[in-house]
Amino acid sequence: MTDRALQNFVNGKFTDASDGRTSDVIDPSTGEVYAQAPISSRQDVDTAMQAAANAFEVWRDSTPSERSLALLRFADAMEKRADEIIEAETRNTGKPVALTASEEIPPAVDQIRFFAGAARVLEGRSAGEYLRDHTSMIRREPIGVCAQVTPWNYPMMMAVWKFAPAIAAGNAVVLKPSDTTPVSTLLMAEIAAEFLPPGVFNVICGDRDTGRELISHPTPSMVSITGSVRAGMEVARSAADDLKKVHLELGGKAPVVVFDDADVEATAEGIAGAGYFNAGQDCTAATRVLAGPGIAADLTAALAEQANNTTTGGLDVPDAYFGPLNNPNQLARVEGFIARKPDHAEVVAGGHRVGERGYLYAPTVVSGLRQDDELIQDEVFGPVITVQRFSDEDEAIRWANGVKYGLASSVWTKDHGRAMRMAKRLDFGAVWINTHIPIVAEMPHGGFKHSGYGKDLSMYGFEDYTRIKHVMSYIGA
Repeated sequence: MTDRALQNFVNGKFTDASDGRTSDVIDPSTGEVYAQAPISSRQDVDTAMQAAANAFEVWRDSTPSERSLALLRFADAMEKRADEIIEAETRNTGKPVALTASEEIPPAVDQIRFFAGAARVLEGRSAGEYLRDHTSMIRREPIGVCAQVTPWNYPMMMAVWKFAPAIAAGNAVVLKPSDTTPVSTLLMAEIAAEFLPPGVFNVICGDRDTGRELISHPTPSMVSITGSVRAGMEVARSAADDLKKVHLELGGKAPVVVFDDADVEATAEGIAGAGYFNAGQDCTAATRVLAGPGIAADLTAALAEQANNTTTGGLDVPDAYFGPLNNPNQLARVEGFIARKPDHAEVVAGGHRVGERGYLYAPTVVSGLRQDDELIQDEVFGPVITVQRFSDEDEAIRWANGVKYGLASSVWTKDHGRAMRMAKRLDFGAVWINTHIPIVAEMPHGGFKHSGYGKDLSMYGFEDYTRIKHVMSYIGA
């Protein structure tokens, strides 16, 4: 039952979309509609872009300390209103409340504070005379208006990864959340409005056509998206027509390479924790296990036990480790992968929907797969862990790197030299050793190949939202 009408947030206030079109916002744990979100048109995009362009003229001239203070106050307000944000995020995504409170709110707030600090420490090469009688210096400047698109798997946190570095660097933002998960992003924009000039942080709701209007609009100087490979390619093509700077964080198919000397039970527990978190709806999820010949059978059995002992449920299940898939299309996608499983593979745990209400899918383990199987090559984006048995280190590397993605990976072994060799050879933007999935604000997140380019988090991610200008002054007599 619909109980709420959402609005865009533009120029510091909520506003209706121009033509009154809306889409359903659904609680994935029940499958029921609980809100209506506007579908923004070109006119709405124009309005938001104009607000951002006007705000940029003011915000770009703010001092680093002013930007830092605004973001620190915003982070404090996020903490004070955490219960509201948690309610918005869990109702919109179906995620367990306790897990969202403990695993998502604290890092999101910390990441805003990190970028608040980063605003004050940008550096360039020192000024100097590289040509006689001429002094050169480097200026780091904000890029301008940034068009940003965020996904539905972590709507709150992915929005933070986009707007925090952009705003800290002095840019203005027009951000479109996924059409299925706009609620927490709109709430954060409302909270931020107390501390930012109107128009610095704008949020418009809408569908794929809205996103296309956003990306193709002539105003933004930079486009940043977290989403599918298909969406990233479309964005890159569109942005190329206007030579916009592009930042892409796309899909993943993380290899989890487990050697025979790893502790079976501890490794299985770690993999299950990192593979099933957020129902596997994570580009870095530990879902593609490559196991050594001496450990494969025992590890597969231990992973099956972990799957069978993992509690699932909607936001009202207090001890649930993960909730539903985000939408019916994603549920159908995961079901399709399992239905098309080749005959030589075996489902050793799960492999089915849970209940008839909402979009829950059981923690699943599939063994006996081959390198060219669909389940190995394509991103499932669900709670499905696959297991392959490799023969030696070289084969493990070939299989690990033998996919189109290059976002994240992990190695599990007690042999330090082997771990370092693997870290060097793995063609992924992140390599974890004897762990998988921890992310900190100080370290970059981003991949290679079809996983995109550009970095989120860290000073590397912050610098992506700046441009470099050379200034040379003649100082001769």
